[in-house]
Amino acid sequence: MLSNTTRTQIKKGSHKAVFDPQALYDIIDESLIAHVALNDDNGPIVIPMLAWRVDNKVYIHGAKNSRLLRTLKAGQKTCLTFTLFDGWVLARSAFHHSAHYRSAVVFGQFENIEENKEKDRVLNHFVEHIAPGRTEEVRLSNDKELTATDVLAIELNEASVKIGCHGVNDGKEDLDLKAWAGILPYRTVVGPLEPCDDLHPSIETPDYSSAYKNRWHKQ
Repeated sequence: MLSNTTRTQIKKGSHKAVFDPQALYDIIDESLIAHVALNDDNGPIVIPMLAWRVDNKVYIHGAKNSRLLRTLKAGQKTCLTFTLFDGWVLARSAFHHSAHYRSAVVFGQFENIEENKEKDRVLNHFVEHIAPGRTEEVRLSNDKELTATDVLAIELNEASVKIGCHGVNDGKEDLDLKAWAGILPYRTVVGPLEPCDDLHPSIETPDYSSAYKNRWHKQ
């Protein structure tokens, strides 16, 4: 079960709340984009960051001179949001139009990963997540590159998940209107790969479809 705190309690649309940790993991693993919130001297700011999960932690990374990472390393409390948009709900009345979506909110504080060996492990995990088998083909990060990179981790100890997957919810008085009603699905399609101009012709196109399942493009 996901945590149940004053910050994770879903009051608006509580019937959309999901408490299975696997739902949280699935949203993070598919999204890979976290909107990270912080406060500085200029006020609140939200920055989108590449983010990935290893077990029960979410990781972000960047250059050591990043204002965001410096602030988070100092221990500031933060909030991360992940959102996947799945489609429009088209009702017979304008008021009842809605959307299908999956969203997650994570609260907590980041910790800095100090050891280059651990940085290398979680960064390579990210590469394998988006392109299975790739770490066996490319040059891995060296100590200089790892030292120049900050990697931060946050525990998934306080989080909420909300999933909207309902159908059309028109009132009885609108059911006889001569307007089409239903779902307009929205899907992200991954691929096909586009080779760079200077790629040697002897190099075969890899197959990363296993990472994307039904999101992989159809020939």
